[in-house]
Amino acid sequence: MSKSEVKIYHGAIVCKETKIRGDVTIGSMTIVHPCATIIADAGPIVIGDGNIIEEQVVIINRLPENSQNKDDISTLRIGNNNVFEVGCIVETSSIGDNNVLECKSYIGPGIKLGVGCVIGAGCRLTLPETLPDNTLVYGKNCIRKIISDKPPNQNLQREFLTKVLPNYHHLKKSKTAIMQIAPQ
Repeated sequence: MSKSEVKIYHGAIVCKETKIRGDVTIGSMTIVHPCATIIADAGPIVIGDGNIIEEQVVIINRLPENSQNKDDISTLRIGNNNVFEVGCIVETSSIGDNNVLECKSYIGPGIKLGVGCVIGAGCRLTLPETLPDNTLVYGKNCIRKIISDKPPNQNLQREFLTKVLPNYHHLKKSKTAIMQIAPQ
């Protein structure tokens, strides 16, 4: 990929220690903790508004393992108000809104999350599938269950992090509606 551009919308908090490479857009009110990694090698990554991306999270858009074809380039789209907990890895192309990926979970290529899904701690989804809205995946066997309750609202956590992170970390700040950062 030749183009390398990072766009951070006004209101987003992105720590300088975050590793970002490629064509990445980070939406308003999204919080990216230090030591997170976002790599757009096979196409752009578009992260919506109000997401929380914690430490050691890896979000990567890469060509399929056996592909040399440049036509396989696609955009990895992440919706709004998702939570990516410590150490989770995301290699999928589509995540809807209001999902929670718990600590050390893994979402492989070909997995598509709908709205309101919860992927339990340590669960690994590797075979291509589309999870219906409000799916809970849990346990060592990745048991699936449709839940009636939606994942909890993360507004209080987002407000807390908005106040605390700038006190302890240097931020990539936006001076206008969109900030563009040189390639890293």
